[in-house]
Amino acid sequence: MSRIAYVNGAYVAHSDAFVHVEDRGYQFADGVYEVCEIRHGMIVDLTRHLDRLGRSLSELRIDWPMSRAALTQVIRQVARRNHVRNGMFYLQVTRGVAKRDHVFPAPGTRPSLVITAKSTNPDIIAGKNAKGINAITVPENRWDRVDIKTVGLLPNVLARQAAKESGAQEAIFVDEKGMVKEGAATNVWMVDEDGTLLTRPAEHGILRGITRTTLMDVAKKLGIAIREEEFSAEKMKSAREVFITAATSICFPVVRIDDRTIANGHPGFVTQKIREAFFDVAEKTPI
Repeated sequence: MSRIAYVNGAYVAHSDAFVHVEDRGYQFADGVYEVCEIRHGMIVDLTRHLDRLGRSLSELRIDWPMSRAALTQVIRQVARRNHVRNGMFYLQVTRGVAKRDHVFPAPGTRPSLVITAKSTNPDIIAGKNAKGINAITVPENRWDRVDIKTVGLLPNVLARQAAKESGAQEAIFVDEKGMVKEGAATNVWMVDEDGTLLTRPAEHGILRGITRTTLMDVAKKLGIAIREEEFSAEKMKSAREVFITAATSICFPVVRIDDRTIANGHPGFVTQKIREAFFDVAEKTPI
């Protein structure tokens, strides 16, 4: 069965989905994106994802490509046309197509919108949850506005490739002071010696992950203490538990970082407890 994509007003075969060569996303990475999980035919945390999309668009002064209600219907249609029950959708908005120039194009230039969806194998995610994953640390080398979910991800690409070449599944950015920022495609958490969850504040320096936000609601429901504060890479490596969060993986336990085994080298109890309760708390929108 061939996949279907939505490109600037049309549903087309995935193999025929193209944007113009002078689209500003291609020329300048002048655009934003969202990735959202679909689980058992339900879109997870759609409201929060669209809220963040709106913030990203506003920060870059890009117009919404259509109304929020219309966009929601297109997202659902793309998921249905691709028969996705468990998987994800990807949404990208750029400033549009215009003659190549660093300054913004003329007012009225239409933003470009691309939406795709695909199925994923839940067994792969379950396997990573059961065994845990490995990570490496890398020096922070990204621009200062990582709080905007832009398509400019070259440092993240290089970090993830470094992780792959090291036999790991994620790379964790560490600043010049040795403090943990976030993963190349995830937020980072640790459980300290008192059983408290720690994660870096999201006011500056990291992306305010949607899964991160919902996980805080989950932890409160479970009575698990949370502190938003910086922690060092060294403290992280000595933690009782470490895990990462993202829309498509929810909550992966990290059992090894660089050359250090985390605790006993197995997924921890807090991580498991949070993961099991996550979908009871997360918003679920039918496709």
